[in-house]
Amino acid sequence: MAPTYGVADSVPHMRYVDLNADLGEEVTDDAALLRVVSSANLACGYHAGSPAIMRAVCDEAVRRGVSIGAQVSYADREHFGRRALDVDPDVLREQVADQVGTLTQIAERAGTSVRYVKPHGALYHRTMDDPEQAAAVLSGSGDLPVLGMAGQLLDLATARGRTVRHEGFPDRGYTPQGRLVPRDQPGALLDDPDAIARHALALLERGQRHDSLCVHGDSPGAVAHARAVRAALESAGWTLRGL
Repeated sequence: MAPTYGVADSVPHMRYVDLNADLGEEVTDDAALLRVVSSANLACGYHAGSPAIMRAVCDEAVRRGVSIGAQVSYADREHFGRRALDVDPDVLREQVADQVGTLTQIAERAGTSVRYVKPHGALYHRTMDDPEQAAAVLSGSGDLPVLGMAGQLLDLATARGRTVRHEGFPDRGYTPQGRLVPRDQPGALLDDPDAIARHALALLERGQRHDSLCVHGDSPGAVAHARAVRAALESAGWTLRGL
């Protein structure tokens, strides 16, 4: 039976949710995060990372039982993949396929597999609204399940019969429309572990579907944030399960 996330499972009193973080970006303690999260969004070299880093994260993920996902991005290391770009859909499709293919080979050598795809940064937000860019990401990522927020990418994935997983961001502020507050605006980033933990629980209690909660791996307090969220989830009766 496929896992049911974000709601009560078929087992009485058991509630499952995933906790993911961005790894392999060369800005945080990957090993420490892998001791806390249940899924790792692994940078595939286009906004950060390298084959050597991908191998190290995959090896440790296997030891820790953590699921691996391909965090695909625009080819923009200079701006960490957070600059809005206009990329031809055919080019983007090939870039996504290259990133997923590279990580797939590395993961298989480590004894695991790529379990899902998630866009990063500017590509994440673009694919929520742009059907052409969303379609390019889907076409370049085979039949992998798709992790993201509600929008064009998940709608198109559902229409194509792909598995979709909805995620929330306890360390980010939300607009009244349910989008993330842009990073250059007040209230965009939460940095207090207790506040982030409370927000994580609030996201799961709002009645919207959240299969996974994301803690940004590039924040200075990433490990402390992830630990606080995990502790709060487990105290509230949630069981962590990777995607």
